[in-house]
Amino acid sequence: MEIKDDTHFEGKWWQWPPLRNGLIAGLLATLAFVFSHLGLIAPFPENILYMLSIPIGGWYWMREGVETLISEREIGIDLLMIAATAGAAILGLWDEAAFLVFLYATAEGLEEYTYARARSAIRALLDLAPKEACLLNADGEVIVPAERLVPGDRFRVRPGQSIPTDGIIRAGSSSLDESQVTGEAVPVDKEVGMQVFAGSLNKQGALDVEVTKAFADNTLSKMIHLVESAQEQKGKAQQWIDRFGRRYSPIILLVSFFMIVIPWFLGLPMASWTLRAVVLLVAAAPCALIMSMPVAMAAGIGAAGKRGILIKGGLHLEHLGVIRVVAFDKTGTLTLGVPSVSDLVTLQGNEAEWLSVAAGLEHHSEHPLGKAISKKAISAQIPPAKVLQFEALTGAGAKGILGGVTWYIGNPALFLDMGISLDIVSEQINALQSSGKTVVLIGTEKKVYGMIALQDQLRSESFDAIAKLHQMGIKIAMLTGDNVLTANAVARRLGIDDLRAGLKPEEKVQAIKDLEKSYGPVLMVGDGVNDAPALAAATCGASMGVAGSDAAIEAADVALMADDLTKVEEALRLGRVARQISKQNIVFSLIVLALLIPSALGGFLSVAAVVFFHEASELLAVANGLRVARKT
Repeated sequence: MEIKDDTHFEGKWWQWPPLRNGLIAGLLATLAFVFSHLGLIAPFPENILYMLSIPIGGWYWMREGVETLISEREIGIDLLMIAATAGAAILGLWDEAAFLVFLYATAEGLEEYTYARARSAIRALLDLAPKEACLLNADGEVIVPAERLVPGDRFRVRPGQSIPTDGIIRAGSSSLDESQVTGEAVPVDKEVGMQVFAGSLNKQGALDVEVTKAFADNTLSKMIHLVESAQEQKGKAQQWIDRFGRRYSPIILLVSFFMIVIPWFLGLPMASWTLRAVVLLVAAAPCALIMSMPVAMAAGIGAAGKRGILIKGGLHLEHLGVIRVVAFDKTGTLTLGVPSVSDLVTLQGNEAEWLSVAAGLEHHSEHPLGKAISKKAISAQIPPAKVLQFEALTGAGAKGILGGVTWYIGNPALFLDMGISLDIVSEQINALQSSGKTVVLIGTEKKVYGMIALQDQLRSESFDAIAKLHQMGIKIAMLTGDNVLTANAVARRLGIDDLRAGLKPEEKVQAIKDLEKSYGPVLMVGDGVNDAPALAAATCGASMGVAGSDAAIEAADVALMADDLTKVEEALRLGRVARQISKQNIVFSLIVLALLIPSALGGFLSVAAVVFFHEASELLAVANGLRVARKT
């Protein structure tokens, strides 16, 4: 009995239209029953009250059953209940028919209400973004609706206010609480040039922000849209249940029909067999089986969305529950992806002099290593030397002229190719490389003056995240294009179980297949763009740190909004809980059917009794499904 636009229902649970109608029907049926047994009304007025309660209580679910039959040509559970109600009425059991409608409408109303609340809970996040913004223009500050902001506009956010839409800080600095967007509990320091997201809370200083995305396209709106779309996508178990229901319901209707027709041909008592047929229609309706799964999936995906974990459908939530190995990309995933200088070794001359030359050679470089060397010189307050005739040496380094002398900076192979012996420093070079560092030399055509070691820093949470995954019994693999020495150093520090180094993008795909053969289902965690082939090849692919990035979100099955590796463990635990509860619901629902169907065929239960047990089991299954959100 789906209600359109249920995400905006703000009333109390008993005001939910299908549930409200069910309660009114129950009140009418109860009044008729009580007044009759007190002798206050005759049988005819009693039946009139029962008759009135049936269309009131059945308005929503009966209409949906007929619409499903006409539009989709499917016999659903609602149609079974319509047939059961009609059968009871034909037998003159108006009280049984009325209470069937009341109990079914109430149970379905409660179920659909909780499902709607589970689907709509994520939309509450949209309220975190203010409806108005302080727009900056030539006249000063103007308060405008947030929907009017367009890319290029500038707005001001004062301490204690929330960011209305995505943008770039153009003035000011502050600490922002981004937990509602990324799931990251610790406030993040922001300064000029850094990106901010809609819904983030400004904790300290005033900020002037330039709009990069309109309100309807900002990160918060996009996240809500993705979660809502994901809740509509079904997993394998849910698809199986849907197929089961489409075949099972017509069979039950046909069996009930034969339970009426065959006794008539055989001259058996029609009333008792018709009553059994009606009871069977109610008892055999697989409501708990069909409805409990989507509630569990919607609750799980919604709960994940609130924590900055976007799971793009029930299928991927199921997959997270069976993962046995997590494969991480190294650069930018396990590490920060930003190298920094770790060691300076002077071989000739003065350190400040050759570091100044190195900074001069790398001054205009866009290479990450070159930027790191320039940054090191700046931090040491060493100005870059003015190098002339700079020339990049592809794959090796760079050169330039200073004081009539040509200076070179690059890897050890560059200097070996120039005929310079590195025997004296070979042990130092090997030691640095073995510890996962990249070695760069600086010198002339005749000798080497200095040695710079650089290293990509591991994320602070990498150790904790991998330890927690190991506690779950998950194997950890690392897939990287880096050389074996560097990769081995990182693998040793983190406790990686399976290392694959020197891989090209297409080779990562084969590595994923090999891991699946060795361990089982694989979760690939990468940056979502460079690792797209591997993400697609894995059982499930997760891209991390994708807040504000459309490309990265599209590339993966699971999008981790924050640069936080601990979210991987959260996602896997959520998948396991959802899978466990889904299994419980399926087994419980099948047991209920196995008990009610023989009871109905044997004539041991009345219509009212079987409806009560049937709907109680359905509500229990739904309540169990909602535990997915509470247990994670």
